[in-house]
Amino acid sequence: MFLKVNRDEIIEGLQKSANIIPAKTGAAFLRTIWLQCENGNLNVMSTDSNLEFMGSYPAGIEGEGLAGVQGRAFYDLVKQLRSDQGELTISTDEENQNVLVEQKARKYKFPVNDPEWFQKFSTFPENGTVFWSGDFLHEIIDKISFCISDEDSMEAIACIHLVPRDKMGVKTVEVCGLNGHQFAMLNFVNDDIYAMLPEEGVLIQKKYLTELKKWLTADEIELAISNKRLFFRTGDKRETFTLPLSYYQYPNYQNFLAKLNDPDVSTLEVSRLDLVDALSRVALFNTDSNRCAYFTFAGSEVTISAQGQETGTARESIDATFTGDMARIAFPTRNLIEILNHFNSDTVKFTLTGTEAPCGLTGADDKNYDVIVMPMMIQEETYYTEENA
Repeated sequence: MFLKVNRDEIIEGLQKSANIIPAKTGAAFLRTIWLQCENGNLNVMSTDSNLEFMGSYPAGIEGEGLAGVQGRAFYDLVKQLRSDQGELTISTDEENQNVLVEQKARKYKFPVNDPEWFQKFSTFPENGTVFWSGDFLHEIIDKISFCISDEDSMEAIACIHLVPRDKMGVKTVEVCGLNGHQFAMLNFVNDDIYAMLPEEGVLIQKKYLTELKKWLTADEIELAISNKRLFFRTGDKRETFTLPLSYYQYPNYQNFLAKLNDPDVSTLEVSRLDLVDALSRVALFNTDSNRCAYFTFAGSEVTISAQGQETGTARESIDATFTGDMARIAFPTRNLIEILNHFNSDTVKFTLTGTEAPCGLTGADDKNYDVIVMPMMIQEETYYTEENA
């Protein structure tokens, strides 16, 4: 293997490749970045046995071949080298025991990993592919993933769920995430994605979404699905990122969604930013044992309060429009702030189905986006001061 390449041509690919491999733990073959010279390109490949990355970058190839190196160390070195100091020469020695990296007077040597460790990477299916906006996919992940469980042991609710829906003749793709006390759902229309998805939908584990976001750009991507994997490829076909699909039974969430349409619900409409500001201050008075904000409804105002035996009390009122019979409800403060920050609308609407029943949030400028949060049980606490004694 012998090639010459500009550092800036490969650094982004090396970074993406290094992102998915373990830094220090795990088997040595999983910490490997594979360098392959063929057809006038340098192929950079890595896998953690689940995720796979492969990028192909133009280089001056003078000798073809394949070599694996300790991935993090190789990436860290190239990252510190400067492109204005000249091209990099990357080669293997005569015994194929080391990868040599040279830049002018600088010389570095990396041991070559056993070539038998190399496992064939998944081949991108060329039939039935769909082009999609990488920027929009990134937005979908942002709006849904915070509601997905972080625990892999939770099986289906540790996954994002994409499923085709035919709602009275309107074909949409429904994306949702659930963690037991929060639920987020986004619907969008894309006939190609709708046709590609199997009837039961697909599940992608949350732990893979973080790396997918790092790989995504705002540019158009090409998407393909096989029986076991989901494939993403850049529009210029130079980079491919693949991940495994999960096969669990996703919970039926239609029952609690239906509650939002009950005739006896209460509704609250309020300025999103005013509410976030108030909650941020009220949160300072939360404690480990009392981490909620209390909402009290009266006329054209909603009062938000919190209390803690060691922190004291906080109470703020902001303008609001309220309808219904509910007098008071409590929400986990930090969770509610996080939910509100995923909306773009100036005004958000709460649909309240009960003090301990699902509450839906929507916004006029966040079309087809719904979040549900479970209220917290209200526990009345009385604090005594010396004046009460």
